[in-house]
This record gives sequence, C-alpha cells and structure tokens, in this order.
Amino acid sequence: MKKGNYIRGTGISYRGRIEKIKKSNEKLQAIFEAFTNSLEAISLLEGKKNNGQIKIQLFFFGIIKGEFFENKKIEKIINKKLEKIIIEDTGIGFNEENFNRLKNLDDNSKKFKNKGTGRIQFIKFFKEVEYESIYLYDNFNFKKRNFILSMSNNFLSKNALILEKQNIKVDAKFSSTKLIMRELLDDKDIHSYNDLDTIDLKEKIIDHYLEYFCSHRENLPTIKLELYCNDKLNNETEIKLSDFPKIDKTENFNVHYSVIEIDGKIEKINNTENFQIKAFKINKKYKIKNAIKFTSKGETIEKKIKFNSLKHDEHIDEKNYLFLISGDYIDNKISDTRGGILNIPKKSVFKKDFEKQHAFFNKEEIILNDIEDKANEIILKMYHEINKRNNEKINKIKELKNLFLLNDEIIKHEKIKINDTEEKILENYYIIDAKIRAKQDANLKKQLEKIENLQPSKSGDDYSKKLEKEVNELVQSIPVQNKTALAQYIARRKIVLELFDKILNRKLKFQMENKRNIDENLLHNLIFQQSSNDPEKSDLWLINEDFIYFKGVSEQSLGNISIENEKIIKQNLTPEEDKYRLKQSGNANQSRLDILLFPKEEKCIIIEFKTPKINVSEHLNQINRYASLINNLTKEKFNFKTYYAYLIGENIDIDDIADNDSDFKYAHSLNFIFRPYKRIIGKFGNDHGSIYTEVIKYSTLLERAKNRNKIFMKKLGLV
Repeated sequence: MKKGNYIRGTGISYRGRIEKIKKSNEKLQAIFEAFTNSLEAISLLEGKKNNGQIKIQLFFFGIIKGEFFENKKIEKIINKKLEKIIIEDTGIGFNEENFNRLKNLDDNSKKFKNKGTGRIQFIKFFKEVEYESIYLYDNFNFKKRNFILSMSNNFLSKNALILEKQNIKVDAKFSSTKLIMRELLDDKDIHSYNDLDTIDLKEKIIDHYLEYFCSHRENLPTIKLELYCNDKLNNETEIKLSDFPKIDKTENFNVHYSVIEIDGKIEKINNTENFQIKAFKINKKYKIKNAIKFTSKGETIEKKIKFNSLKHDEHIDEKNYLFLISGDYIDNKISDTRGGILNIPKKSVFKKDFEKQHAFFNKEEIILNDIEDKANEIILKMYHEINKRNNEKINKIKELKNLFLLNDEIIKHEKIKINDTEEKILENYYIIDAKIRAKQDANLKKQLEKIENLQPSKSGDDYSKKLEKEVNELVQSIPVQNKTALAQYIARRKIVLELFDKILNRKLKFQMENKRNIDENLLHNLIFQQSSNDPEKSDLWLINEDFIYFKGVSEQSLGNISIENEKIIKQNLTPEEDKYRLKQSGNANQSRLDILLFPKEEKCIIIEFKTPKINVSEHLNQINRYASLINNLTKEKFNFKTYYAYLIGENIDIDDIADNDSDFKYAHSLNFIFRPYKRIIGKFGNDHGSIYTEVIKYSTLLERAKNRNKIFMKKLGLV
C-alpha cells in the first residue's frame, strides 16, 4: 500500500461517477489533457519574465540498432515499449486554490470554460499518474506538492482518486509542475503509444492545437519534445513559430435554431447562435490536410464535418485549406468527456428523438447539418479559387447527369459527393437508385395483394370504388418505376450516338494518331460487335429498331453460320453446286458477311459496311452475290426466298448509283437510295428469290437515330 494521505470524497461515489464519464476516443487524449493544463498553468502565472516552457519526454525500453544511410549512421529503436511519459511546465503549479479545485471532481470554477472532468482522462488511460508540483505559497516562499491520481481498486475502495504524498517547503526560484504517466491500462492503446516518436507527436500536437498556436503566437511558450531509450536521449525536436501558419481570414456567421412541428417537419425559427470560422491557407509541406473542424478553447474536436469542395489531400497552387469553427455554443455543448464529444445533433438524430417523444418533444436545437451547410457556403465566398474548383466539380456531375440521364433527386442525395471520382459517383447513384426501385417493387407487391384481398361486399358500389382506387394507385406507380429503367436505357443510347458521331468525324484519339484507316471496323463493332451472334446485345437499333430482336451473326464466314446450332449451308453439295460455290470469289463458304439476320422463316437481312471514303457504287453487286449464294446453297428446310439488303457508307453519289443500276430510286424526304425489287435467280431446282436494297449514309443513320432517341427523352421528360 502506498504511503500518504488518501483524499476521500464526501457526498459522491467516485466509482459510480467515473463509470459515467466516457473514455475519449482520441488515443492521445491523456497527453493533450496534460498539455492543455500546462498551457493554462503558464497563462495563469503572474509577473512571469518569459513565455514559459513545456517539455514532453517519451521514455521507452528497446534495442538500439545503428544503420548507415548515405554514409550517415542512423539509430533505430527495435521492439520499442513505452515506460512512461513526463510532461513538465513552468506554470503556476498546484497551489492551494488549484489543488482544492482538483479534489472536487466536477469543479468548473477554473477559467477557460473547463468542466472539471478532464483529469479523469489521465486515469482512464494510465494506471497511475504522479504529480510533482512546486508553487508559491506566499509572496516569497515555495512548497513542493507530490500526489498521485488513480482509479485502481486501492483508491476506489477508499472512495478516493487522489493520494497526497507530501506538501513541504523547498528552496526554489520559480514554480513548475512535472506530470508522470505510467503503465497503460488498455492493451488497445499500446500500439498508438509504442509507435510514437517526436516527429509524429509534434505533427499531432500542431494539428490539435493549431488555432491556439496561431492565436497566441506572440506569447507562445517554448515547447520541447524529447525521446529517451533506456534512459538515454535518442532524439529531440521543438515546436516553433515556423512550424505553423498564420490565420489567413476570419468570418462570423449565424445559424438558426430548429424545431420540429407536430407533423414531423423541421422548421427554422428566428433565434440564432453566432459562430466564427478561422481560415488557414497552408503550404502543403506542413502536411495539414484540407478540413473543416470544430474547436473549443483552442483545441480541435474530433467531430466530423464535411468539407464539400475539396478532397482532404487536394492542393490548389500547392496550398491546403483548414477551417476552424468556434463559438460559445460549441464550448457549452462539449460533454464531460473532454477532448471531443460535441453534443450537437444531426438532422436524422433530431428526427429520431422527436419520433420517440412526439407530443412531449419541444426542443429547440442548432442542427449540425445547418452549421455544416453554412460553413461550406461561407468558405466559397471567402476563397474564389475554392469556389472555382467547386464549380468545376459540379459541372463534372452535370456532365454525368446529361450523359447518363441521371435523376436530379438522386443526385441531390447526401451520398453523392462532388469530391468523389466519376466511378464512385455513378456507383453511389446506382446503389441509391436500386434501393428506391426495390422500395417501389415492394409497394407494387403490396398494392397487388390489396387488390387480390378485396372482397365483394353487399354494396357493389363500395367494392367497385375500392377496386378502382387500388388499381389507380397501382397504375400510377408503374410508370414511375419504368421511367428510371427507360432513362438508363436511353442514356446508354445517347452515349452510343456520341461515339458514332466521333468515329464518323474521325475525332477519336486513335483515329487522329494512326495513319491506318480502320473506320469501317470501328463503325461495324459499334453497331454489332464482330464475331458476335447475339443481336439483342448489339446496337443495331442505329439502323432499325426491330433488328435487335432477330437472330443473326456479325462478321462470320457463310459456311459457319448457324441457326439454332445448325449450319445453314449444305454440307454435301452436288458437283454442280460445288462448282457454283467455287465460282463465287473463290470459295463461297469463306465469304464473310458483315451482318446477317434472320427475322423469321424464308427471310434474310444482309448488311454490309463500307469505309466512309470508299465509293459505295462500286460494291452494289456484292450483296446480290451473297443473296444468290444463300438462295441456292442453303439447306432446303430454311427455304430463304426474301432478302432485305442494306449497303452502308458515306461516299454515296446518287447519279453514279443510278448509272450502275437504273432500278435504284432516291427517297428525297428520307435521304436514302433504294431499289424496291430485284430477282434472285434460283438454281439447282430452287425457286427464284427477291431482294429489296437500300443504300444509305452513316450520317443519315446517325441523324435518324438521334431524332428517335430525342423523342424517347421528351416522352420521359428528360429534355
């Protein structure tokens, strides 16, 4: 048992009270608590000759290993384990007034808006915290007070948190306090402390106290950090004015209180609270990330607040931006857990509280979302460069919206963030959309069940009215649901049309950088992927809406084309048929058709693409030859006799085509050339066939498809 005087609590159960005070989520809160106390102790000292000093010493056990790097020996500590932390300051010390305040757990009479419970964070993290404090007890003489804080069973069994070891006169020239923290209580904290070094701790202290440092830069104490291994000084550093920036701008703003009406709607009232936002424009070398943070008494609070305009690691002209929000309202809303729990509710929490209490709920609250929205709005006015970057990101979302015909209401959802990548924005959009559609499906099912469960009553009119009401609700729900799916379908078509336009006008990067002309292949693959056999997954709608519903193939040899796994060309040909096969460009079986479709029995659709620069009139007979081969060499069961042919290019001369075949006519209003009929000679006992042919420009197809898509978009209210 430790020697000394246990200071027992009266009128309070320390064990019960301590259980109600939560341990901070900030792993280094014990260090921050001690550092804050040191800052306050120095500021309270009257008649001081300088700005004072704070020293933080980290003591570790470990193995020191020397390594050479660029001809310099660097010492590393292996298997580092925390022994203790010592924090010293040259502040006022624990005089009678300060010690009496310490003894009273909830004493908040100290300046700086303290709640009197911060000291508990020491003993929430460490088994034992020892103080050695020298203070002036009259105008000329000093005393040294030594005491221990702990919530171990030895202390709590005596309803005590403090063991006073001594309070004696000493020879001293100035007041000071040394705090020694030993033995972490929770294994979960060990990693955070064992990994500490002076550089890391320095960055964390600057980040945590940035507002305080900037506001007190003229009278900031000397701050030293030292790391010891096996009681030997291993490295040291100092926090200097050059380590942190000046405040760049300051703005004040008001936020209205909110109430919830009886119908559950949140309404703002006239009462307001004032907040201040301090802005720091920081060179990225400081490694301070873009953020908006709350502060209280110069310390940052670990309460997340969204920074809508910039990602945390995004730079503008090598600068990062930090915004610290403070105000009396924030100071008053800090819970007993010093270091970060801010009791300002989000809108969702405010609504839940209302739903629980309802008629008994009459709170007026400042909503976290309103502070967040107002702060982000103020920031855009403070810095034109952030506003510009923000607008660029908004335009990025607008482009996605226009490209994919995204729903405005979903884009406004809080999970759609302008700082996300395009992929993440779309991913979140479709997740939200899927949830909405799932809810709509569930509602549709419920409405169907209602209709199924309706029972005809004695009064036929009553049943009819109920049935009509439910059916009307069902009919109204279906279009809303289908509109979303149709919008996505039309959006995809819009993208295909834009790509079609770029290929046709040779605007793709690949086309501009390569001498080899592959425009025909690009257009072919866009409309119906080569070597594919699934028109439903194609974009044949660019030619005709019906084509995607037919069976067919793209870029396959005639001899390999099948319908339902059966090849259409005869396998066993007569000598005459085989001779005919070989006459057709060498080997009819090897003839590769661009696209061949089978709408139904006895009909074929033949589509041929030509490079935009090629004169199409030179290839008029190509499709006729394909039709003749199919007509005379396919198996009897298929009985193909009617053919529809489409020859598609861009270099199309009406007169040239008419000179080659006078049966072609020009459809002026539709801007294409067509031949309504030509006979396909039947051979080897086959009947004659007939072929209808169109010669049409890619640009005409593009214009038609755009007009069709535009009509769909208008019907859906998307333009």
